Amino acid sequence: MISTHVLDTSRGEPARGVIVRLFRIDGDERELIATGETDADGRIAPIFGGELVAATYVLLFSAGAYFRVAGVATFFDEIPVRFLITQSVRKLHIPLLLAPFAYSTYRGS
Repeated sequence: MISTHVLDTSRGEPARGVIVRLFRIDGDERELIATGETDADGRIAPIFGGELVAATYVLLFSAGAYFRVAGVATFFDEIPVRFLITQSVRKLHIPLLLAPFAYSTYRGS
């Protein structure tokens, strides 16, 4: 299972309405696994409810669309968070701390 949440650090609140897509990467090909939208608490829990097999994945956050709706200029359009799973996992949390001109992420618990 993968869950995520997005916090808008420029406003000090959860980022509601961010579209997030999960892809499995195989060479130059990517397969869409799941799509979700952050709720009022900035969360998607889970964006994917199955077990992740060993592979490369990317969570793609639609930051530009989020800031356009808010009327805020931004440097980012989409933010990819690419990560490796080397063995099957049952639970993974990947948050995004977002601002118009910066972002940060980490493997959460």
